Amino acid sequence: METYTTDEALEFMGFGKFQLLVLAYAGMGWVVESMEIMLLSFVGPLVREEWNISAENESLLSSVVFAGMLIGASGWGFVSDKYGRRICLLFSTLFASGMGFLSAFSPNYSCLLALRFLVGIGVGGAHVFTSWFLEFVPAQNRGTWMVIFSCFWTIGTILEASLAWVVISVLSWRWLLALTALPCSLLIPFFGTTPESPRYLCGQNRTSDAMLVLERIAITNQAALPPGVLIYHQEAKVDHSDLTSEKEDLLPVSEKECTFDNAMSFKYGGGIAALLRLLSRKLLRSTLLLWFAFFANSFAYYGLVLLTAQLSDANRSCTSGQTNVVPQKDVNLYKDTFITSLAEVPGLILSAVLVDWFGRKASMWFMLFTCCAFIGPLVLQQNELLTTVLLFGARAVAMGSFTVLCLYAPEVCINLL
Repeated sequence: METYTTDEALEFMGFGKFQLLVLAYAGMGWVVESMEIMLLSFVGPLVREEWNISAENESLLSSVVFAGMLIGASGWGFVSDKYGRRICLLFSTLFASGMGFLSAFSPNYSCLLALRFLVGIGVGGAHVFTSWFLEFVPAQNRGTWMVIFSCFWTIGTILEASLAWVVISVLSWRWLLALTALPCSLLIPFFGTTPESPRYLCGQNRTSDAMLVLERIAITNQAALPPGVLIYHQEAKVDHSDLTSEKEDLLPVSEKECTFDNAMSFKYGGGIAALLRLLSRKLLRSTLLLWFAFFANSFAYYGLVLLTAQLSDANRSCTSGQTNVVPQKDVNLYKDTFITSLAEVPGLILSAVLVDWFGRKASMWFMLFTCCAFIGPLVLQQNELLTTVLLFGARAVAMGSFTVLCLYAPEVCINLL
């Protein structure tokens, strides 16, 4: 009897209108999440000026968001594996935007700090949007569409810089916090039509539900499903003639691995079982290298987002003879942030070109070393134009490297597991 997996079904039907609708919904979610992250460039300096807090407390406003993201990333990952991608998408986005909206009404610094920490927990679920979208994309198209999907993050950063430029000049940072949280409401009316990932459904032994989703994809794309029966994994063919012992002959390799995985999943749960396998002796080296790659890329990218405001402020404080300093300070900050946000567009194009020419790993190390070359001169005092140019270049290659890593890591994990 012929069988096929969800990946084989997606490849057979191809990329079509259904995937574009999924892209639009997941992309809107990423726009919302990126706006909350980009907000960090503006809130700290404005709160420090209004409430006269120290530089350390200003930095703490950003630090607690990333601390929340650390907790949220693992927490929402567990929720998505346990209860489904759709549930995680809805509640993580609502939680982040809800806490972001409430933070606009913070009466004091401590309350704002606590609410921004909760925002970070919600934003930690942003990675589920990526997983959910890619689980609908045929394997041969994932590289291209991952780059296109990353454009939504860039759109969010540009929108937030533009929003801050307009809002802060006439209103206050509280209005910026509230307006940043509102785009989430665009996701709610369409949640009822969003499908669950067929890959997740198969993993939960809900093959009939997965078939309904695949049939819906086939109808929307005006394509046909492959002949046969849907299964979760294709069984590996084992040559029993090479097996030496009777025990090995009775229990083929693929079946032993499946039995071990099922036992681990039953004892610890799917998410914990996968983590334990990643930390096993066989996979520990690859796991630690991937974790370090994510740490380095995150440190570079988010550091540059926050560094833009700090360097812009430092350059102005070293410039003498300016009149009307406060308005000029605000305008330059938003202008510099807007320009460096635009740098992500050529960064995405660069990543798409380099991946095809040099592959995943070579593209990542090239762009990370180039990022270091752009950041190095910023150790010394530079004029405002050169500072903006260096930040533009660093932001472009940092975004490109991060995009390639988000494509590379799932491929490696699938091969490892």
